[in-house]
Amino acid sequence: MVVFLALVIPLPHTIKRKLFAFISESPIIAKLQYGLKITFIFILILFIDSVNRVYRVQQELSAFTKDGPGMGAAHLGTDRMEVQARKFYSQRNMYLCGFTLFLSLILNRTYTMILETLRLEDRVRLLEGDKKAGGKDSARIAEAGSVGEIGRLKEIIDAKDRDIETLKKQCEGLTREYHSLGDQISNEKGDKNEKKDKKDL
Repeated sequence: MVVFLALVIPLPHTIKRKLFAFISESPIIAKLQYGLKITFIFILILFIDSVNRVYRVQQELSAFTKDGPGMGAAHLGTDRMEVQARKFYSQRNMYLCGFTLFLSLILNRTYTMILETLRLEDRVRLLEGDKKAGGKDSARIAEAGSVGEIGRLKEIIDAKDRDIETLKKQCEGLTREYHSLGDQISNEKGDKNEKKDKKDL
């Protein structure tokens, strides 16, 4: 419960991001998480064992109620109280182990959701142009989104558009020149063919 409260306590974004970066990158915390996983596996085994004990004690208690009239009242009372005490302890263990396992699932899910929320908040800040939202990449992205950078990029695009228009005009001029040369050569060939035809006649 203390860990859960530490996860959900409201903190400033930068402090929370540094805290979770430390938690996710620290080798000591990684070893601690590994130890907690093993502990929760043991708690799961204890939970299964406590459920089994509750079932067995319940069967014993139902057997006492069936065999009750034939046995002595004093002997039946002490045995029944002992079985009920064992039932109470086994139920208590079952509830404690079950709630601990449930809390471990809540802790894991809360930790994952907070990491996802922090990642999305950083992304939103980057898209809004905050240079401090992330590392060097985020500063570069934020700088690319600034007004001066956008104006500079528009000037580059305009220059490239002018270059394209110039190339189109040059291409049209070359195409006209090519067609005129082609027409001229075909006319010369046609004149030569006519002269040959006249000589043959």
